[in-house]
Amino acid sequence: MALKATILKAQLSLSDMDRHVYQDCAMTIAQHPSETEQRVMIRILAYALQLQERLEFTKGLCEDDEPELWVKNYSDEIELWVDLGLPDEKRVKKACNRAKQVVLYTYGENTQGIWWQKNQSKLMQFANLSIYSLPFDVTSQLATMAARSMALTVTIQDGEIWVSNENQSVLLLPTQLK
Repeated sequence: MALKATILKAQLSLSDMDRHVYQDCAMTIAQHPSETEQRVMIRILAYALQLQERLEFTKGLCEDDEPELWVKNYSDEIELWVDLGLPDEKRVKKACNRAKQVVLYTYGENTQGIWWQKNQSKLMQFANLSIYSLPFDVTSQLATMAARSMALTVTIQDGEIWVSNENQSVLLLPTQLK
């Protein structure tokens, strides 16, 4: 019998002083059976970092041709493609050809540097691509905040990202690779 997705409910309060975006939103997230808490929390973080009108979660892990998040315009063109992890160069190229803007958040223990060395020269050619590296130790702390029901506050100022719940706060300093 196939395992079913776990449904998570999150109440997100965002104060992004860098982009002047202030919003409270309720979201329902389906956690794929093979998806870790760390990855779910990075998806929520990516949502907060990219929050804008028409931003939505996609089928993600269930669909190879879709990113984790996207913004589509009224003509069904992809304005923004947000992906996570350490994708191969072919996937990034496909995303850059399909979307006006592509944002990639990399994470992983001791693997990001190797991935970047291997792919850097190929990925530098894409003008519409931005890549941010998320520190493994901090994303591991974010994973401890995952719960079936969560209230999260995300505060962004001067490139510093504070994520907190009722029990803890985590400071995240992403590194822009491209």
